[in-house]
Amino acid sequence: MLSYRAVYLTKISLFVLLIIAGCKDDPPEETEQKSGRIEFTFQHFLNGQPLQFDTLRYVNEAGNKYMVNEIQYFISDVKLFGKKGIKLIDDWKDIHYVDTDIPDSRRWEVYDKITPDEYDSVSFTFGFAPDKNISFMYVNPPEKDMFWPEFLGGGYHYMKLNGKWLPAGQTSQTIPFDFHLGRGQVYYSYPDSITGFIDNQFNVSLPASGFTILADETVEIQITMNVENWFKDPHIYDHDIYGGYIMQNQEAMEMVKQNGHNVFTIQINKE
Repeated sequence: MLSYRAVYLTKISLFVLLIIAGCKDDPPEETEQKSGRIEFTFQHFLNGQPLQFDTLRYVNEAGNKYMVNEIQYFISDVKLFGKKGIKLIDDWKDIHYVDTDIPDSRRWEVYDKITPDEYDSVSFTFGFAPDKNISFMYVNPPEKDMFWPEFLGGGYHYMKLNGKWLPAGQTSQTIPFDFHLGRGQVYYSYPDSITGFIDNQFNVSLPASGFTILADETVEIQITMNVENWFKDPHIYDHDIYGGYIMQNQEAMEMVKQNGHNVFTIQINKE
């Protein structure tokens, strides 16, 4: 019969052996996959040159002489289409606000780690998908100030492009215009009886937007808004017809939405 001391030593030996065996069975630690980064920058051109604000120097396809005072908008649901699959930019912040009066907003350092890959194209939603356009989700300016009135459908503006134009027959007296895009309305009788709402967001597939990203590499995706295209293709937009306020005019907002198909271009830069 084993003594108490012998039993105790046997138990200790078995415990040590189990620890050693467990250590041997542990798999080697996996090294973190190296990744790249992307950074979006935003610029605003008109007729191939940087947009100049607050100066009555531009003429659209309808012959309206106009100026631009400010542009504010949201993009969301950025997708990178790669050979290894689709990367959706959403791990940190999937909606970005751009404001021509706020320089910091024109640079978006994406938090997501980007898998090294050869990407064929880039796309994004101009505005918000309906399930993301939620009233009161922003509590601080400047995003908070993009609210869309509740009685007109709620949520937020997709874009505010504010300026002034010179009406036909005038030589000096300009009129402000609010070239705004957001939820449209279906009316039983205008302007009081609203029976439904129309989401006017649209998908932007950027031409010539393929790029390759390597581990530990940062790729800058420079997005340019070509402002003149909002007013000309496929619809010639006339401020004299649609006036200074289109938030309750779905016909006008539909034109804006359709004209947005070629507003954006892209340039890829690598650091």
